[in-house]
Amino acid sequence: MHFLQRNRWWLGRILVLPLHLLLFVIIAFLIVRLVPGDPVRTLMGQNYTPEGYEKLQAALGLGGSTGEQLWNYLTGVVRLDLGTSLISGREIVDDFTTRLPATVELAVMGLICAVIVSLLLSYVAVMWPRNPAARLIRAYSQAAGAIPEYVLAIIAIFVFYAVLHWAPAPTGRLPTSMVTPPKVTGAPWLDTILTGNFEATSAMTARLVLPIVVLVLALSPLIIRLLVSSVDEQIDAAPTLFRVACGSSRWTVLKSVYRRAAPPAVTMTGALFGYMLGGAVILESLFGFTGIGSYAVDAVNSSDFPAMQGFLLVIAALSLLVFLIVDLVNMALDPRRRPGIRAEA
Repeated sequence: MHFLQRNRWWLGRILVLPLHLLLFVIIAFLIVRLVPGDPVRTLMGQNYTPEGYEKLQAALGLGGSTGEQLWNYLTGVVRLDLGTSLISGREIVDDFTTRLPATVELAVMGLICAVIVSLLLSYVAVMWPRNPAARLIRAYSQAAGAIPEYVLAIIAIFVFYAVLHWAPAPTGRLPTSMVTPPKVTGAPWLDTILTGNFEATSAMTARLVLPIVVLVLALSPLIIRLLVSSVDEQIDAAPTLFRVACGSSRWTVLKSVYRRAAPPAVTMTGALFGYMLGGAVILESLFGFTGIGSYAVDAVNSSDFPAMQGFLLVIAALSLLVFLIVDLVNMALDPRRRPGIRAEA
């Protein structure tokens, strides 16, 4: 009992996750069912026959009442059975296993780089506020969200590939002449390292630089703005002044300031990760990458309802997981955010 009381700040968040996922499963199911028209007739077109209609209706999970469909879908999700894709004819779980890691890898690489850049630039902006570089950084942070990432991607491709010829052609993660490395984790760049194919690692890194730079330019202003604002506030806070008066080292004071200033930026970073997964549709198309984004576009264009439903569910599950991690990180950074706990900063 004592263990549960001490750790309920994170145990409770984990235990409630399945309930949130169940809610998103139901929402994904209803969203697809709200699509106007008869999807079965639309897919059959001129090839309509009563027998074919019933067969395709069953394949789409649209047979029976809405309650029966929902129950069948929920039991399938529990068994990790999301149905069969009408595009590939494969199990949707297999399609996501093949495509999702590549998209997540790109999003994680972009997010890590954006966080590192944001930490460095916010430090410069706060520690040397009168420096011209600091003023430029603050002005840059005020432009947060002004230019969408797809606009930056188009500009980057035009300038660095079409005009300057510094970047490789945006035709995928590897040149067409290079064989794709064996699958280990499903994350292409990581797999080139794990399989020892460093030639492919180098080629893939060169093709990832431009999209990652685009993500950093699009995302870092939001993080920098929150960090600068929070750090400015915490520098003059009582805990900081107390540590300075006690003669604490500069590193100790900075660590304390950033720990108390980090939660808003951590929350924004989690939100940006979910945003990047949704925006992967455009970036992957522009740079010729295969991933979950192109899969979702194909599903919509082909009225592949099982794939669309699976896409919504997987993105929702990933978003819930990310926000769970954000919640736990924030409560670890600031114990005052834990339920039932009162602690000084």
